[in-house]
Amino acid sequence: MSVLSYAQKIGQALMVPVAVLPAAAVLMGIGYWLDPDGWGANSQLAALLIKSGAAIIDNMGLLFAVGVAFGLSKDKHGSAALSGLVGYYVVTTLLAPGGVAQLQHIDPSQVPAAFGKINNQFIGILIGVLSAELYNRFYQVELPKALSFFSGKRLVPIVVSFAMIALSFILLYVWPYIFNALVSFGESIKDLGAVGAGIYGFFNRLLIPVGLHHALNSVFWFDVAGINDIPNFLGGAKSIAEGTATVGVTGMYQAGFFPVMMFGLPGAALAIYQCAKPSQRVKVASIMLAGAFASFFTGITEPLEFSFMFVAPILYVLHALLTGISVFIAASMHWIAGFGFSAGLVDMALSSRNPLAVDWYMLLVQGLVFFAIYYLVFRFAIQTFNLKTIGRTEEAEDAAPAQSTNNQSREERAVKFIDALGGADNFKTIDACITRLRLTLVDRNKINEEQLKSLGSKGNVKLGNDGLQVILGPEAELVAEAIKGKVK
Repeated sequence: MSVLSYAQKIGQALMVPVAVLPAAAVLMGIGYWLDPDGWGANSQLAALLIKSGAAIIDNMGLLFAVGVAFGLSKDKHGSAALSGLVGYYVVTTLLAPGGVAQLQHIDPSQVPAAFGKINNQFIGILIGVLSAELYNRFYQVELPKALSFFSGKRLVPIVVSFAMIALSFILLYVWPYIFNALVSFGESIKDLGAVGAGIYGFFNRLLIPVGLHHALNSVFWFDVAGINDIPNFLGGAKSIAEGTATVGVTGMYQAGFFPVMMFGLPGAALAIYQCAKPSQRVKVASIMLAGAFASFFTGITEPLEFSFMFVAPILYVLHALLTGISVFIAASMHWIAGFGFSAGLVDMALSSRNPLAVDWYMLLVQGLVFFAIYYLVFRFAIQTFNLKTIGRTEEAEDAAPAQSTNNQSREERAVKFIDALGGADNFKTIDACITRLRLTLVDRNKINEEQLKSLGSKGNVKLGNDGLQVILGPEAELVAEAIKGKVK
């Protein structure tokens, strides 16, 4: 498996812990809505909600270790998650400041500051990856009869424990350098202020096609390099009181996404619809309307982005540039709102009463401007360069009827997907994230891309020699499970 294919597998596994963020955002958002000044002191219900959400946010490193270990395991068994949990506690206990002081025979005051930040997402991801690899290697191992109780999945946590002791010994000397490098990277961007936020926004979109944007997000959104933008924003008044958040600054790596996701991409969808051939506009309208609604309401943008990402890459580069500009403008003007899932209407409503949300309503004004900008830029580019966006392909192709999937059962669709992907013997691994099938195939040349398109694929991403992502939208995980049920 190529490095890029493996990296995208890690990106997929990261969606397991990231998927719990909406729960934290809703709980804390409602809690701060009820008690924006006392953050729980004036309302028992608010305190209950805020503390419940904080239980998730404050333990993201642990969730990453467990979630990544589970997500990368071959059979998605709970034992893999348990191994990640064991590994996380071994490393973070040994490398806590008190443990480091004892191991190095130094005074606690002399322990490098890096070990005070050992409980972070970067370490969680590292532990999760190693735990998953050990699980995949040892979960079927059979020991001699005298030790048979510890065979297979029971063996893995034991192996992980010893492996994490070795990892802790290495990190004891290496982690301060890694930590300082991450902090330097984060500070180099943070010191650029609004320009740095814009650069981040540009690369956030640019890395989406290969699913590696999650690694970049962890530096700016979580406590890897001291930025911790999402948890600090969700902390609201508490974060201000504790000195971990600054009004007008905290949230700058999130705010500029709202105008793009709520307004900009729907503007692009309108341009794509109007540039489609008249005979295709009914079909295009249904696709664009669904994508625009998802983007506006929830901030899920992939159904729209993948409709033009591969057929017209220049549009996607323009989209990434416009996103960077939007993030830069919001940060420059200190128009701030934040999110726990994505920059849609739901998260904007939840953050509107957060004391760290500054002039958040101006993001709506900015959004209306970006609706017009996206519409004009996309329409101009499509018509000027004759880009083959949806509904603008050759008449013969346009006339070809797509297979209707509305009346097909999930099992029937799974059979057709298996056939389009080269048959049951052509699968190495089958997984999914929110909107993509993530596959490793024996022979990628066997896939039938036209058949995949007729089954609803909005684009296919080829990674390495055997990696394939099929962009389906929110149904991807259900399709993946149905395929797994047919491929034994």
